[in-house]
Amino acid sequence: MNNQFPITKIIDDDGTLLDTSYEEQLTEALSYHLYHHMYRIRTFDRKAISLQRQGRIGTYPPFEGQEAAQVGSAYALGEDDWVFPTYRDHGATLTFGADMTRMFMYWNGRVEGCVPPEGKRIFPAAVPIATQIPHAVGAAWAEKKKGTDNIALVYFGDGATSEGDFHEGLNFAGVFQTPTVFFNQNNGYAISVPFEKQTNSATIAQKAIAYDIPSVRIDGNDCFAVYFTTKEAIDAARKGKGPTLIEAVTWRTGAHTTADDPSKYRPEHLGTDTVDPLERLERFMKTYGHWNDEKIAEIEQTCQAEVETAVEQMENASQPNVDDMFNHVFAELPDHLANQKLAYEAFLKEES
Repeated sequence: MNNQFPITKIIDDDGTLLDTSYEEQLTEALSYHLYHHMYRIRTFDRKAISLQRQGRIGTYPPFEGQEAAQVGSAYALGEDDWVFPTYRDHGATLTFGADMTRMFMYWNGRVEGCVPPEGKRIFPAAVPIATQIPHAVGAAWAEKKKGTDNIALVYFGDGATSEGDFHEGLNFAGVFQTPTVFFNQNNGYAISVPFEKQTNSATIAQKAIAYDIPSVRIDGNDCFAVYFTTKEAIDAARKGKGPTLIEAVTWRTGAHTTADDPSKYRPEHLGTDTVDPLERLERFMKTYGHWNDEKIAEIEQTCQAEVETAVEQMENASQPNVDDMFNHVFAELPDHLANQKLAYEAFLKEES
């Protein structure tokens, strides 16, 4: 089955162009746009890990190593499309237009972090595995029934394909030909369980056969392969040709979350032969004359400044109203919660 779904690449690990049919489309402008977004989200990611280690935000799921998969796919979206992320796809949502300050607030336990900018159709991050998939299919179906050409792009990991929501979503999308792009980031592990122990399928892509949905397997660290493959799937969905399943084979360099120790279940040598997606793009840009030290330095300085400003805004935001936990759930507050609220109010008076 691996032979039926070979991994599609446009550039190799050294940044050399493999598929010349894309040569004219691999412009300097596209290279810089992708590099900027990838460097930007990596800067965010590393800062978030640092903040968690300092106790300034809560548990955080890093995504370093998956920047090409997240940026390349999100960059292909249109302004009015939908995005349904997992808890690890903040790089994709930032690329699509999510607010960075609110993103830090989300990982600081603030409800404001779930609110997208005005006009952006970004679903709140789904922490339960695969629950966002039926939601994405439903949104896509609604767009189809309304007669728009908007699509829904839904992210999920390899472990999600073992959940019922994945199969229900693909089945519904296949039956009703919804404009949905299913984007799987296969990083080899479903938390601590290696790919081969959570599914007997040789690939994720082959799972689409049961639902008669087109699928493709791509190199998730090749930002060009990700961008153009996702764009083609989106274009097909807009034209009424139905859903596509994309399997982006990638590698997450760090832990599942900052509360995790991957050395307990991931052999040390795994991933050492994987070329960093940013380094791979850099090699391409240098080989084909797109690299400019001054432009790159400007990108890096801009991203660093944006991240530091977002952290400052997050930490200077007004404190949340604890009453919100009590006031907006029940029509009539149950006695045990009413007692908790009174106890908290008494605590505040004592502290003041």
